[in-house]
Amino acid sequence: MDNLIEIRWHGRGGQGAKTASLLLADAAFNTGKYIQGFPEYGPERMGAPITAYNRISNTPITVHSNIYEPDYVVVVDDTLLESVPVTDGLKETGAIIINTTKSPETIKKLLKDYKGSIYTIDARKISVEALGKYFPNTSMLAAIVKVSKIMTDEELLKDMENSFKHKFAKKPEVIAGNMKALEMALQEVRQVGQV
Repeated sequence: MDNLIEIRWHGRGGQGAKTASLLLADAAFNTGKYIQGFPEYGPERMGAPITAYNRISNTPITVHSNIYEPDYVVVVDDTLLESVPVTDGLKETGAIIINTTKSPETIKKLLKDYKGSIYTIDARKISVEALGKYFPNTSMLAAIVKVSKIMTDEELLKDMENSFKHKFAKKPEVIAGNMKALEMALQEVRQVGQV
């Protein structure tokens, strides 16, 4: 990673996009990077579209605004592809990562004129298998780390294990499932190629 990496997250209220962006910021900070992780607030409610952001750099970050030209976009809910302009400003040298089971042809059609790299992952399948419930944010966190190479897989897994031990101190039974979801997602994110 050279210098500043900017990431925009698109999800729906309750899916954990904001939490994933904050977990990514914490993990990057713990590897010695300068970070920002913040949501864009509006009239949020369960199921409403939400946006969150990350800036990650090897040098101090002096910009304090929303991100208009991200290097990466993470789409936690593929229904947003039809209602939110997720590729607005997305650099063609970056990539979009989408939680979907849609075919590459359908995805390319929904992304219209986007010419950069497209990655997909079935976060629902991973989440249900690893956790027994649908929590897509853990899988999407792993997917953005894998694609962006912000840190190594090992750094992510080590940091998240420590984070989960703290976060779920009173529910240790969920730690193994979250770790499994991270490990599966690191293996299962796939590039569908250039449009």
